[in-house]
Amino acid sequence: MSDTPFPVPDPIHSAALAADLDAADLRSEPLRRLWGEEEDDALARGLREPILRSIAQDDGPLATLGRLLVLGMPQPLAAVDAALPTLGVDGLVALGLARVDAASVIPTALLRPQSFVDADGFGEWWIASDLDEAALDGALPADHVLGVGGASRTLAEIVMPIEVDRALDLGTGCGIQALLVARHARSVVATDISARALAFAELNAQLNGVSSIEFRLGSMFEPVAGETFDLIVSNPPFVITPRAEGVPEYEYRDGGLVGDALVEQFIATAPQHLTPGGSAQLLGNWESRGGQRALTGRAGLDRVSSWVPDELDLWVVQREELTPLAYAELWIRDGGTTPRDAAFTPLLRAWLDDFAARGVTAVGFGYILIRRPAYAGARLRRLERLPQPVSNVGSALRDGLAAHDLLAGGIPSMLLTAADVTEARHLLPGNDDPSIIELRQGGGFSRTLTVDPALAAFVGACDGDLTVMQIVAALADLFEVPLADLWADLEPRIRQLILDGLLVAGGR
Repeated sequence: MSDTPFPVPDPIHSAALAADLDAADLRSEPLRRLWGEEEDDALARGLREPILRSIAQDDGPLATLGRLLVLGMPQPLAAVDAALPTLGVDGLVALGLARVDAASVIPTALLRPQSFVDADGFGEWWIASDLDEAALDGALPADHVLGVGGASRTLAEIVMPIEVDRALDLGTGCGIQALLVARHARSVVATDISARALAFAELNAQLNGVSSIEFRLGSMFEPVAGETFDLIVSNPPFVITPRAEGVPEYEYRDGGLVGDALVEQFIATAPQHLTPGGSAQLLGNWESRGGQRALTGRAGLDRVSSWVPDELDLWVVQREELTPLAYAELWIRDGGTTPRDAAFTPLLRAWLDDFAARGVTAVGFGYILIRRPAYAGARLRRLERLPQPVSNVGSALRDGLAAHDLLAGGIPSMLLTAADVTEARHLLPGNDDPSIIELRQGGGFSRTLTVDPALAAFVGACDGDLTVMQIVAALADLFEVPLADLWADLEPRIRQLILDGLLVAGGR
């Protein structure tokens, strides 16, 4: 465990620090201009030296705070005091973000600007977290509180941009998801098993002037027993780590259960805390286990589906799948242990033995969306593998649920081709008839669908001039097939295009 003191949230000190950070212009773009774009990109890879060389002769407030808070490096006391005229060094120490050693200020946490884009536009927050590997120059302590990492950004991108009354951020960590959700929720409850994480999360809420978040300590759903929410989001500690002696367990990533049991437990419990129409969204890992089904690449998705009762809507998107070896190496390195370290091989052995004991053939990663329907009808159950680049995923998920609900009343009488859809035709040399026709989606899940001439013609005619049945009747005449036969062929595929967002409801 870390022997670094906890942050000490205090609204007065936090407001003073925010004023000083604002005055120094400690924001992403000013910092990037200060030390250079290439140097800034190097920092994302854990390299500090390019930045240090770039600002070596600069002792201004932004450079001083950049070295102290962004890089986690000691700075002269006088320079820090000058850079924090409102808060002062004593205030920074009182917040638990630094300590003083003789004439130097030693950072005990990082504080970095974090930009975001959502349905309301562009914004930026200051996010405090524990010192990273570069600042510590070694492995992370078990109670490390992570800043805004790749998983945090991924969850932020997939949360549906919907207005809700009450929201829950389970396993809030540094609080980034609670801050994001608070932009669209009247009130937010943020929980974590780590008191240290909650201290950072509360401090970050204060720094950014967000007062609608309540922080509660406890494991999983225990702090909200008996309560329901319109939206639950979670970046839980989903990493599958062997429960073996000598294997470190990190609070920010390891759930403390065997295999993927923590994700299973979350999925089994979350629906009890959803209002009618409420949704739960999370990131997760799931195991594919031995047997013939594993060879199809769907064993992990089917495993997740088995955890969700049929009366709930479920949408699972698998973004990647790793072998046990690749997975073990990824997370051993994440903890700061490399093949050069003596501990690496024993750790690798423990991970591989753990996977072998359960017959694990692969580990999937992706998004899980569960909804408690507010109406009777057919339930949504989508299990997909989508490795391609994606964008605006939160909006795509929201629109996909809306499309499912729309289709409960049948296919709309008027459809429009979505604005981001294009068509590609592939022809063999000397042949005027295309051998392949593709519909390509420019945003969301960026789907590419192969279609036949009849469906391509239908999509091309969905411009708001004709109804669905008028288009189908015209195509039946064009292709010289009975209308009923053509409709029977097109109807399920039109439904799928609506679900996928390539066709949207229109009207005159």
